[in-house]
Amino acid sequence: MAYEQIIYEVADGVATITLNRPEKLNAFTGTMMAELIAAFDASDADDDVRCVIVTGAGRAFCAGADLSAGGKTFDYESRGEESPVGPDGELRYASESARDGGGRLTLRIFESLKPVIAAINGPAVGVGSTMTLPMDIRLASDTARMGFVFARRGIVPEAASSYFLPRVVGISQALEWCYSGRVFDAAEAQAGGLVKEVLPADRLLARANELAREIADNTAPVSVALTRAMLWRGLGYSHPMDAHKVDSRAILSRGRSGDAKEGVTSFLEKRAPVYPDRVSRDMPDFVPWWEEQRYS
Repeated sequence: MAYEQIIYEVADGVATITLNRPEKLNAFTGTMMAELIAAFDASDADDDVRCVIVTGAGRAFCAGADLSAGGKTFDYESRGEESPVGPDGELRYASESARDGGGRLTLRIFESLKPVIAAINGPAVGVGSTMTLPMDIRLASDTARMGFVFARRGIVPEAASSYFLPRVVGISQALEWCYSGRVFDAAEAQAGGLVKEVLPADRLLARANELAREIADNTAPVSVALTRAMLWRGLGYSHPMDAHKVDSRAILSRGRSGDAKEGVTSFLEKRAPVYPDRVSRDMPDFVPWWEEQRYS
């Protein structure tokens, strides 16, 4: 697929997705949303991809929604889609066109079969912050600034961030950042648990690739895909028995696999593992969410 607003590259088992509107500080558009979703489809379908890195071109990660439409930026009727507003002015909440674009993207990232690392290279505000929440590890440049600015724009948190943000940083921190809508620096983001590490700008991508290599070179891809799904979905379990059921099925299934045999044998033989199983063909069938992708 040819992309207009992102760059998608694969090298040595790592896919790098770069938001690519540097002249607009990589402001988020409907086109960017669709291209990012397509890029995650591509990374899931490619067994050579073991990890995904998301970053921005130029001096920003993503400055939020493109505000070039002015006061109509968040008016769905101005988007050229089927209107979610009826002829009498009633809001059609169940309309497909009523869905938030940031949420369409974050739900797709949530469903990713590959680990996702955010390399936040500069300002990441609004959807620039919320799109990173379903990513697994967030690294930030020391020049990065983040903010959940929605209340200052007369709207509310989007991109399913009311689900993700409290789970990442805790409810009190999530509320303070969202109530105030203020923009804060990378050091505060790290202190609040939003980012794992803060690095000099010239070290950011190198560190992201180090983490990606640790995954790509040493782990079984099916095990990583299962682990990602189990831990993220486990955040919504109402009782540890739910986790026990999934864990038991996963151990039973993977324990019989070629990957398990290779993992033990390579450890005993003190050599690098060569895992035979592939995400495209060897995912176990015991978990319902493989049958239904909920972002669609």
